[in-house]
Amino acid sequence: MRHDATPKKPARFVRTAFGFLLLAYVGCPWPCQAQEAVPTFTLESSIEHALTHSTQMLSAKEGVSAAEANKKKQFTEFLPKLSASYAYTRLDEEKTPFLGVVTSPQDLYQFTASLDQPVFSGFSKKTQYDISALGLDIARLSEHEIRQDLVLEVKKAYFELLQKKKLEKVARQAVIQLTAQREVSRNFYEVGMAPKNDFLQSEVELANAKQGLVVAKNDVELARSRFNTLLRRPVDAPLTVEDVLTYEPFSLSYEGCVETALQQRTEMQIADLEVETAGREVKLIQANYYPSIDLRANYYKRGDDPSLDGGEGIFFDEEWDVVATASWTFWEWGKTRYGAEEKLRRLSQARLKRIEVEDNIRQEVKGAYLVVKAAENAILTVQKAVEQAEENFRMNEERYKEQVATSTDVLDAQTLLTQTQTNYFNALSVFNISKAALHRAMGLEIVTEP
Repeated sequence: MRHDATPKKPARFVRTAFGFLLLAYVGCPWPCQAQEAVPTFTLESSIEHALTHSTQMLSAKEGVSAAEANKKKQFTEFLPKLSASYAYTRLDEEKTPFLGVVTSPQDLYQFTASLDQPVFSGFSKKTQYDISALGLDIARLSEHEIRQDLVLEVKKAYFELLQKKKLEKVARQAVIQLTAQREVSRNFYEVGMAPKNDFLQSEVELANAKQGLVVAKNDVELARSRFNTLLRRPVDAPLTVEDVLTYEPFSLSYEGCVETALQQRTEMQIADLEVETAGREVKLIQANYYPSIDLRANYYKRGDDPSLDGGEGIFFDEEWDVVATASWTFWEWGKTRYGAEEKLRRLSQARLKRIEVEDNIRQEVKGAYLVVKAAENAILTVQKAVEQAEENFRMNEERYKEQVATSTDVLDAQTLLTQTQTNYFNALSVFNISKAALHRAMGLEIVTEP
């Protein structure tokens, strides 16, 4: 019996081990069961993603396609047109005016095919085609304008998300520092080296810092949701962004920015095209001062039954003709003159609007430039202050441990450090966002600095 039972133990052990391995395989997170990696967006990939999925961009592209179709439609006005008709006429009786000879059958079927070719229309068709071509140019510029606006919005959302993440890091560091200070105060209080007030004050400041961290986390989530929405991703979709919240000296002059803006802004180009379009509208209405000439060729097929094979009373069952027509409406109680006056006023209005657009661009560049320079000065000032605040906190922390400084000194130094770091990242964010706004005001699409 002992000899027979011995070989069964390895088999039982193998089954048990296999069971544990199976449970480990099912329950442990193997690579094939790992969650999908969180995507990392760079500034370039963020802009590309937004441009690809934005409904504004898709709508602008549809506008360009519509303008292209309109231009093609206007071109067809130069081409001949073909038309056809099939008619049936029923008379009260056959017409036999001469010795019983039928001249018009009681039933008359007629097929007519016509070709119409405009010869001269007072240049109206050419002007309409030119206006449609200008409309296509405006649609393309409008698409580019929407693209630049979207790029700016993505940059703003990107830098704001980085800013909120930086501020969350500052808030988290404050909690860590105040937690350490609370522990030092507790130890000093427990051994009688510091009053209870120091410990309680540390507790209060730590609680405030924890609340600040909660607010900072919420700000990050809101900034992430805005960023996702702009990129047309699920609002709660996880993501990380590459940190490009840096400072690079800004060396462009104000005069150079204005000159570039007046050359590059699509609004200026659109305003110029609108002035040109208004001028074409004047020419279009003035086309009514001229006569129009049209050429028409007709082919006829007749019969006294639907087969159109002629019949009694039909002397010519098949024939054709060519008709040239000149028409001129020379009196409409001043309609054309009043219409021309209206279009001239519209032209003047378009010219005034162009001046207004130029003034607005100059003002926009001025405002963006001043914000950039102010933010740059703030960064240079706060950079040094951050170093000083860090050293001030370190010194007060060490002095408190040596009991030559109060807990209030340490807490004040920590508050000063948090505020200074917050000011620095705020200034850094404002600098990057305002620089992106200045590039937009200049009509430039710059993703990264050269």
